Parts: sequence; C-alpha cells; structure tokens
Amino acid sequence: MSKTVDEILKQHVLSKEDIVKLLQTNKEERNKIFTHAAKVKADYVGKKVYYRGLIEMSNICSKNCYYCGIRLDNKSAGRYDISDEEILNAVKFAYESNYGSVVLQAGEISSPKFTKRISNLLKQIKELSNNELGITISLGEQPEEVYQEWFESGAHRYLLRIESSNPELYYKLHPKDKKHDYETRLDCLRSLQKVGYQTGTGVMVGLPFQTYEDLANDLFFMRDFDIDMCGMGPYLEHKDTPLYEYKDLLMPIESRFTLTLKMISLLRIIMKDINIAAATALQAIDPIGREKAIKVGANIIMPNVTPGMYRDNYKLYENKPCTDEEAADCTNCMEMRIGITGDDIGYGEWGDSKHYAKRIQQQP
Repeated sequence: MSKTVDEILKQHVLSKEDIVKLLQTNKEERNKIFTHAAKVKADYVGKKVYYRGLIEMSNICSKNCYYCGIRLDNKSAGRYDISDEEILNAVKFAYESNYGSVVLQAGEISSPKFTKRISNLLKQIKELSNNELGITISLGEQPEEVYQEWFESGAHRYLLRIESSNPELYYKLHPKDKKHDYETRLDCLRSLQKVGYQTGTGVMVGLPFQTYEDLANDLFFMRDFDIDMCGMGPYLEHKDTPLYEYKDLLMPIESRFTLTLKMISLLRIIMKDINIAAATALQAIDPIGREKAIKVGANIIMPNVTPGMYRDNYKLYENKPCTDEEAADCTNCMEMRIGITGDDIGYGEWGDSKHYAKRIQQQP
C-alpha cells in the first residue's frame, strides 16, 4: 500500500522514495509538509531569525561555471572590487545596526595576495567590532592551509555550495577540467570540517536535467556529510551563460519556487538543528519569498549591506532584487518583513549552528 503524506511525516527516518513522493505533492499535501517543518524548527532551533549582513565584495572570478552571470568568460559583466575601506564601512554599518554577523562573499580567486587581503580584513573586522561580530565567508575552493589561515584570522563559518551532488549533473553546470573538479569540491568541504568551521553547502533547485531523485539525493548528501548550515535556492537563469540555452527545459518559475520551499522544509525535517538560509533568489520570484521560507523552516536571512552602487553588478542571475537600495533601506525593510512571519530577530547574536555544537562534542 502506498503511504500517505501524514504517514510518511510520522516516520523517524525518510527513505528516498518518501522524499520523492513529498517533493511531488499537490498544494493541500505540501502544506502538511510546511506545517510539520515549522513545528520541527520551533522545537529544535526556536522561532528566531538571525541576520548575516552580506557584503558582495567583488564579482571578479576565475571560474567559468555554466550557470553564473559573473563567470570568467562573460564579457558583459561590469567588474568591480570594493576597497577595504568600503568593506569595513559596510561592516561598521552591520555592527552598529546590531546584526550579530557579517558574510564576505566574492567571485572565486585563489592567490597569495588574495589570501593575505582576506586575512587582514578578518582581523580588522574583529578589531572594529570588539570581537562581537560573527563572520561567515564564502570564497570558493582554496587550499586547506588557506582555510586554516582564515579560520585563525577570525572566520568561523564557511559556505561552499555543491550545487548538485550528482557528478553527472555537476558537469552539466561546470566545465570538466582542473578548475571545476567535483572531487576537489568534496575535498574542500572535508577540509573545512577538519579545520573546524561551521560548514555549509547547498544546491540549486529546478535545474535543467535535474530529477526529483537528484533532489532527494542532494538532501541525503547534506545529511551524510553532516553539514552545519545550508544555503539553497531556486535556479534562476542568466541570459549571458551557456546554461541559458536549455531554458526551454525548465519547469515554470513558480514551480521552482514551491519546490525550493519543499526542499527547505524537508531538510529541516531531516536535519532538525542546522541553520538554513532563506535565499535572496526566492525574493526574485515572490516579493515575500524569503518570508515564506522562514515560515517553513529557514532561520537565517542575509540583508545586503553592499554599497548600492555595486549591487547590480553582482548578478549571478537575472532580476536580482534590491539592487537599487542602500543598506539602511534593507534594514528597515527586513525588520518589517520578519515581523510578518511571527518570528523574532536575534539582534546582536551570532546564531551559531546548534548542530555544529553537537557535532564538535561528539568528535573523539
């Protein structure tokens, strides 16, 4: 007999078949998933949302990922690299706004000069904030010794998205060469855990060629890798990328949105105490997309504190929201938006992953 959604959600362990069925639920049944995930979130991480002030410090990238608008070969991208002074001013705004944490994100660069620059910035952020700001970085694949240096300089969370845990699909998203090697990606994630970071990854949802089985395996990949945090969002195409050629294979954008909410909910059910971000890409589809993600399992949100003049050039996908705003606009807007979810804002708190604390305690 085929199990009902209610029966599946009562189980302690979900099978791949269960996940595939839940990912394909209709509107009435998916609301049962959302309700269950909201309860798990309240029980395990609480009804509190933590801010990460996002600084998109540069869109200069050495990679050529087929889906990304800032890929190396996109000559239409207006390149920028924010000065250290501008970065620290953005950090100061986040600190004075009581955000609790910041995120440094950039296109992928790997060089001794870049390593040293990030190390110096991390130390200055710690000094500027009296060691009170938490720091997440998302700066791509690096040698383990670089991860170690940045960890010792003050970063304690790192996001490195796998994008797809299926190697075959991975190479439909990336060139198959030394710069875009699937096993290197996995090795980097292992290095981040070894160094001691709260380690995060994530996937794109609704990709061309992607199946429900792929998405179920993505959830199990994150469970089995024992991640501490996740950032995943709907795939949104960019016209200046090779993957845009397959846009006719895509499911409707509203379906990608709903499927992403299901993935967030199911990850919350499977990994009850991790941190899950409400991706900005959700807001590119639905004006209250991030708020909907919070209601169904997410507990992290990243207000953009990048100086407004640069935002439109950090365009990984089309129709990126809030590119015409300044940091203060985003702060006022976000407070109102979180209010409608019924959650509280963890002002001044790092909001570290509860899963990480448990994982570290269990290490020999």
